[in-house]
Amino acid sequence: SHLSVCVSSLQDVKLFNSNLEVVDEAFEYLINKSSKGEKGQYFTPRYVIDMCVRMLNPTEEETMIDTAAGSCGFPVHTIFYVWQKILEKKGLSRSHLFTLEKKPEECTDYVREKVFAIDFDEKAVRVARTLNLIAGDGQTNVLHLNNLDYERWDEFTEDENWQDTYFEGFKKLRKLRRTEKSNQDFNFDVLMANPPFAGDIKESRIITKYELGKNEKGKYQNKVGRDILFIERNLNFLKPGGRMAIVLPQGRFNNSSDKYIRDYIAERCRILAVVGLHQNVFKPHTGTKTSVLFVQKWDENLCPKKDDYNIFFATMQKPSKDNSGDKIYVKETDGALKLDSHGHLIVDHDLFNHEGLTQDGIAEAFVEFAKKEKLSFF
Repeated sequence: SHLSVCVSSLQDVKLFNSNLEVVDEAFEYLINKSSKGEKGQYFTPRYVIDMCVRMLNPTEEETMIDTAAGSCGFPVHTIFYVWQKILEKKGLSRSHLFTLEKKPEECTDYVREKVFAIDFDEKAVRVARTLNLIAGDGQTNVLHLNNLDYERWDEFTEDENWQDTYFEGFKKLRKLRRTEKSNQDFNFDVLMANPPFAGDIKESRIITKYELGKNEKGKYQNKVGRDILFIERNLNFLKPGGRMAIVLPQGRFNNSSDKYIRDYIAERCRILAVVGLHQNVFKPHTGTKTSVLFVQKWDENLCPKKDDYNIFFATMQKPSKDNSGDKIYVKETDGALKLDSHGHLIVDHDLFNHEGLTQDGIAEAFVEFAKKEKLSFF
């Protein structure tokens, strides 16, 4: 296929590493319009992913998963973030991230043992695995599974073709189960996801597996928004004290009819932060207004339960894209486009400071807040 020809000729050129936007464009092209949008798959812009990674501050000892992975932006950025920490610890320069020089063993071990991704769309998974290969890690635990329908994972895992491709990664995922033989609860430290918003789940067999399958009166519903079930599913992936960033439609934060969802979350976690994204962020695909919710599951040591605590709220002021969904780039004072240290354009957003070339943004403000609040991960 075109893909394998491309990959074999590109594998030695780590062209993608330093500019992950290229990966996205390749991904969107390869997934093509026909399959996109039906399950609400809109890829999360890299700058939103970067903000989440900076705010959750994953370390090399911690496990990380994206439960609705698409092009694997969250895992790949987490990998680069942690690799950078490993290189700094070893006194190596950041340039090692983007070259063919052999990386310290800790880097490969981290990817091999700690980072996971799941997606329901097999084409997305195949392309993501391939692009991750080019992005410099051949050992990806990117798995093709229907995440919400975890009771039927056996139907995937017993298939021989599936085993050939995914079984190595699945064996590692199994080790992180909270109870043997059950795919319901896991022990992940960090989870980041932008679950699909489009479409409802209508199978009562699936709905009845979830607390959030019930309405505020405690009755199981005939259909439930996919993203609602993902909230519960994701929390079940986290160990106590584990933390999550999840992109959700704005309505979940303020519809009175969704209060039971907010109560469900608040009972199980400390709400760390809510960051309102600009409504152009997901254009041209959708103009849905979204926010990112950051939470940490209650835990005696890492996050002791409190009734009263501070929450970080922020709203993105710079749109980052124009109304037709084209990116807006940072300019120099003379009007020329500003380039970063890799010679790439810089998207004009206020989510974080890009390599010291733009102003501090929301992520930096959150880090200050996290230190002041003595959160366990800063």
